Amino acid sequence: MSPELSRRDDTPDDPTGQDREAARRRLREVALVFLKLGAIAFGGPAAHTAMMRDELVRRRGWVDDQRFVDLMGATNLIPGPNSTELAIHLGYDRARGRGLIAAGVCFILPAALMVTALAWAYVTYGHTPAVEGILYGVVPAVIAIIAHALFGLLRTVVKTVWLGALAVAALAAYLLGVNELLILAAGALLAAAVRTARRWRRDSAQGLLAVPLLGLGGSPVFPDPTGGQLAQLFLTMLKIGSVLYGSGYVLLAFVRGDFADRLGWVTDQQLIDAVSIGQVTPGPVFTTATFLGYLVAGPAGAFLATVAIFLPSFVFVGLLTKLTDRLRSRDWTSALLDGLNAAALALMAGVSYELGRTAIVDWPTTAIALATLALLWRTRLNSAWYIAAGALIGLAHATLG
Repeated sequence: MSPELSRRDDTPDDPTGQDREAARRRLREVALVFLKLGAIAFGGPAAHTAMMRDELVRRRGWVDDQRFVDLMGATNLIPGPNSTELAIHLGYDRARGRGLIAAGVCFILPAALMVTALAWAYVTYGHTPAVEGILYGVVPAVIAIIAHALFGLLRTVVKTVWLGALAVAALAAYLLGVNELLILAAGALLAAAVRTARRWRRDSAQGLLAVPLLGLGGSPVFPDPTGGQLAQLFLTMLKIGSVLYGSGYVLLAFVRGDFADRLGWVTDQQLIDAVSIGQVTPGPVFTTATFLGYLVAGPAGAFLATVAIFLPSFVFVGLLTKLTDRLRSRDWTSALLDGLNAAALALMAGVSYELGRTAIVDWPTTAIALATLALLWRTRLNSAWYIAAGALIGLAHATLG
């Protein structure tokens, strides 16, 4: 591994001025990179992961592909938004504790602000600004970015024929509708079991190791919320962020149970609109919580809901940083991580396939995807340029169409 890849912010207890300046430089770099990614990362977790890989592995060399997929796999072990947790962990890898906070906050902030603005328009005017034109051009570019990342990670993740077969089986299971968590768990446990069995056969004398959006307008539910109402909103979102595994659609089930059925604060239509807003804005899909918080208690509700749903992710990743390196240090846990990575890559491929079927629908969108893929292969241009070009093409198409 090169010095750049292996470098960490391991400053001594009494750092010199040069050490402190290097630490500040890395922290600024982490903040700016994730602020940019948070502003352009359309397309959901698979797209976010692909853009992080393009920016931090391919262009900047912060980590190598093996480290990247290990972090990607490890974040699947904990509840919360996986792409945000990956950003938090990458920030920690680059600038330690301050980098952990900076990466997470900067990745979340652009989407949270955009969703708050859209929630204001939704409540004030009864509808949100049209985004279909922009997404028409952006999503095909995002598909190409994901495809490029998948091919780049394939050699790192699929180290053996066995892991290749495991990935294919995981992809088939996803396309057949098997739950994502079951696929990840099965991939990890199967890989660990196979590694353990092979080791047992090699050395039988040793014991086995243990294993378009329209709303009704109006005002928030609580235009002038009390402290108790804000506390209930905060604690409800904190609970959801602490136990939720899965995608934005799983989030829909959780918030429906609390906000529509139990508390009666929002309608089913408002919940669907909230998840849709999270899908069509860049950054984490979990900013759906920001939208719901605004519907319930205005700007204060939006702020508290955002903090509450993402706070557990910072805590979980902070704890996970102590374990990730140890997973690679032992034979059976290393095998478990290999299986988890193979299943996670298959899920990423399955999501991109389904997204591609709905986004690449005619010759302009096909051309955008193919041109973006070709440029990714031949150049090291920042992925932000492809997103911007796709947005301009989408706007032009909507205007001329």
